[in-house]
Amino acid sequence: MTTSRRSFLKRSAGVGALAVVPQAYAASDNLLRVGLVGCGGRGTGAAAQALAADPNVKLVAMADAFPDRIESSLATLLSKPIAAKVDVKQDAKFVGFNAYKEVIDRCDVVLLATPPHFRPLHLRAAVDAGKHVFAEKPVAVDGPGVRSVLESCERAKQKNVSVVSGLCLRYDTSFRECVKRIHDGGLGRICSMQATDLRTGRWKKDRQPDWSDMTYQMRNWYNFTWLSGDFNVEQHVHYLDVCAWVMGDKYPAKAVGMGGRQVLTDPGYGNVFDHFSIAYEYADGTKFYSLTRQQPGTASDMSASVQGSKGTALLTEGSRGIGLKGEHPWSFDGKNNNLYQQEHDELFAGIRAGKPLNNGEYMAKSTLLAIMGRMAAYTGKSITWEQALNSKEDLTPPAYDWNVKLPDPPIATPGVTKFA
Repeated sequence: MTTSRRSFLKRSAGVGALAVVPQAYAASDNLLRVGLVGCGGRGTGAAAQALAADPNVKLVAMADAFPDRIESSLATLLSKPIAAKVDVKQDAKFVGFNAYKEVIDRCDVVLLATPPHFRPLHLRAAVDAGKHVFAEKPVAVDGPGVRSVLESCERAKQKNVSVVSGLCLRYDTSFRECVKRIHDGGLGRICSMQATDLRTGRWKKDRQPDWSDMTYQMRNWYNFTWLSGDFNVEQHVHYLDVCAWVMGDKYPAKAVGMGGRQVLTDPGYGNVFDHFSIAYEYADGTKFYSLTRQQPGTASDMSASVQGSKGTALLTEGSRGIGLKGEHPWSFDGKNNNLYQQEHDELFAGIRAGKPLNNGEYMAKSTLLAIMGRMAAYTGKSITWEQALNSKEDLTPPAYDWNVKLPDPPIATPGVTKFA
């Protein structure tokens, strides 16, 4: 079957409001069956954390585009302390583009960890089936995908099912305390912010002789914009989201920026950039700067800094440097938690309490924030929030088919690449 995301989203858009469907547990003993869609490193980690989050859960089904990913993930999970909670039979391993449907049918909680392009499609299917969801970040790669996710998350509220986001910094104890102090007035009026994500390169997969175009791009997904959204979306979304969080989940009115391929120019790096610099601006004139780079041999820095009328703040993962300076100085001296585990602990606690979490709005809008920056850099134009949200750019391939012809996608050229 060669269903496209485009046709799926068009069909789904015509579906009216859905009735509330109470979530039923899998058995009288309240066992929660977990299914994993996307068996890479992050998906495997999410599965281990989900199984550690609740005493009465089992992993019962797995799906991936490639069978070797399932087997590798399963072997890793069976080597961990949660191995007794892994109960994936041979007939519950599903391969291919439609494999997600089989997993959704067999579980109560779905973990979505495929390349980001597929998140809107998979999230819509899981929510429509009345399943609780953990959705890795980011949740889309284009405007139509973001719009679909926003719709799905509204349906999740109607159905009383969970949508917990993989934007894990919001589950970090030190970040929560720091942002609370900022919201309580610790910095006064926010004057400006900077989100920084500087890394020393990235991975790529060399094409093998027997790989089709689709196989190659799927195996090398990080390096293709249609699959990853570019690294400004795939990775930098974390600290962009932190800045939006600091602003009370308010988002900029426009963005202008630059970027390109300066070092990672080998064809194996697909069509994504290796650096971005974006200036966002809020309706009231507050500026928010974004700086991100993936180049070998360079300095690393992953942080968000905030400048206020009464002081400054630094938010950076796993560092005792997190805190406020100025009129209300404070530094975090508590115990660092496992933010990845915390996401799942709260997800399952909410399910058990009948109070499902829904992170849908901020996970979709922060994804759009990152896409908006990419659009500004790719085109060299000033892009407004409304333009990004209502963009008609649809990065879906002609079909989800291993034999479909996928020519090398063009590399964006600022001033030449058009906004759609």
